[in-house]
Amino acid sequence: MTMAVIGFIGLGHMGGPMSANLVKGGHEVRGFDLVPAALEAAEATGVTPAGSIAEAVAGADAVITMLPGGKQLLECYDQVLGAASPETLLIDSSTVDVADARKAHERAAEAGFGSVDAPVSGGTAGAEAGTLTFMVGGTEENYNRAQPVLEPMARKVIHCGGPGNGQVTKMCNNLVLGASMIAVSEAFVLGERLGVSHQALYDVVSISTGQCWSLTTNCPVPGLVETSRPTTTTSRASPPR
Repeated sequence: MTMAVIGFIGLGHMGGPMSANLVKGGHEVRGFDLVPAALEAAEATGVTPAGSIAEAVAGADAVITMLPGGKQLLECYDQVLGAASPETLLIDSSTVDVADARKAHERAAEAGFGSVDAPVSGGTAGAEAGTLTFMVGGTEENYNRAQPVLEPMARKVIHCGGPGNGQVTKMCNNLVLGASMIAVSEAFVLGERLGVSHQALYDVVSISTGQCWSLTTNCPVPGLVETSRPTTTTSRASPPR
């Protein structure tokens, strides 16, 4: 994709590094966030800070939103739809419920905009490394428009079907993640109580049939993998919050 002007709304733990990777990809990124520190951090990576949502999206080729929930997304769209150009593609990478995602699509379509829901998997590490998986819901045409915009932030960009289906896929993925995270955490507790060291259990399970992302990337026991989070609890394994 040639250089595009991208409005990015929501520059937090995920949106900040995502917008930075768009800048690295050669795009002009105008960012907005309600938190001044987030704007300052984004500016340090080459993002142009905007004073408002309207300023960020005016004349943009695409607008990406990365917000806490559906309420914030719909409130944001109330402003985006009145300020963006009709040819602007709207890409929502927030994790929201399916009903709100489809409502956002409906509002965009009624105002004459193309849109996709494109939630992500990969966490903050994936956002920083540009290796996120994007699950895209929308028409084939809008998916094709979104793909080159998403590629600088992605390892994979997958079309999951019509409007809202990206969020459906994310929900299913999170169901699997939650179940595996519980299982991994309980396994370490059981092993510890029965006398098996954390390291020995990890060394076996990580190359056996129990191997999973929750173990080898997001292990609940600090010190076993680089991405484990520190904890003050030493008597038993604690899942990351």
